[in-house]
Amino acid sequence: MVGVSVLGISGSVGTSTVKVLRQFRDSFSLRSFSVHSNLDLAKSLMDEFSPEVISITDAKLEGGLGSKYKSTTILYGEDSLSDLVRLPSVSVVVTAVVGARGVKPTIAAIEAGKKIAIANKETLVTFGPLINRLVAKYNTLMVPVDSEHNALFQLIEREKRSNIRSITLTASGGSFRTLPIEELEHVSVKQALNHPTWSMGPKITVDSAGLINKGLEVIEAHYLFGFSYDEIEVVIHPQSLTHGIIETMDGACLQYTSHPDMIYPIAHSLFYPTPTPKMLVERKPGTWKTLEFFPPDLSRYPGLRLAFQAGRAGGTAPCVFNAANEEAVALFLEEKISFTAIPKLIESALNKIENAFPSDLEGYLEKDQKTRELIQKEFLRGGVTI
Repeated sequence: MVGVSVLGISGSVGTSTVKVLRQFRDSFSLRSFSVHSNLDLAKSLMDEFSPEVISITDAKLEGGLGSKYKSTTILYGEDSLSDLVRLPSVSVVVTAVVGARGVKPTIAAIEAGKKIAIANKETLVTFGPLINRLVAKYNTLMVPVDSEHNALFQLIEREKRSNIRSITLTASGGSFRTLPIEELEHVSVKQALNHPTWSMGPKITVDSAGLINKGLEVIEAHYLFGFSYDEIEVVIHPQSLTHGIIETMDGACLQYTSHPDMIYPIAHSLFYPTPTPKMLVERKPGTWKTLEFFPPDLSRYPGLRLAFQAGRAGGTAPCVFNAANEEAVALFLEEKISFTAIPKLIESALNKIENAFPSDLEGYLEKDQKTRELIQKEFLRGGVTI
């Protein structure tokens, strides 16, 4: 039995991870998990899986379930996430929390020698150089869970690096792929959250609507696989069946295709390097729709252009990009700014926050905090379209 810790079990990736754990009860044991505020779910999962320890990270719920529920110890606050991953019984950590707060437990898992199934893209986007140094130092196995990165991980593993010319991430195009550009300024939060393919959390769904999510994935792919930004491409693929493509030196393209369900990359990352031992969902090629691919319109998706800009700048620029986006998306979800103000705020932060190349976590955290403060100031002084 392989012990598993799931950080962010109430989100879309966490929910799919639970589905996989139920399918493979003889292979995996849920030893710890975190929720932010869903106490009912926490109790239900404790009843079902009897983990050793759980964490409730919402500070307002401190002590809400006491310190013990049956045989499970209950911790509170974001700092307790690192305690979950350090348990001796845990071998695999699924990092499915959203945002830059995933970095500290990820570092704790690296230092503790755990295999990491990483679904928290912000950790690599924000702190990529630092994380890669730690992964090399502790010889950590890190397997990506995002469907696109997991697809590329599997394709790259089967091909000599010297024979790969480029890698391609696919994107559905989000909620507004066909909406006239002039109407984007007036879209509602409800419209933005109506994703055509995937069922995800609100922040990621908004990111997807502006292709900022794909921009974050471009930066993550750079740090995961070591390809330059000139070797990373993005294509719109509305069917969401092909998740990753590699182009070989002779111009041939190899693609990974599956039904759009997160159980595939999650099961792969949990079992890796052993293959997933049985069929998860039967979806034969004959049931697939037409596969369409076309380049993204950067006038529709300015956030994607800014992601490449930040990635090429390196240093703390990706950190600034991510922090600005997190703050801007939160403002949009609160209906305080327009959808089109999100990339405007990101661009303002990239222009105003000086780039740096810190050697430690604190240097990145400082830029992260300065960026968040700047975005709030920009909003309060009316520096963006409300």
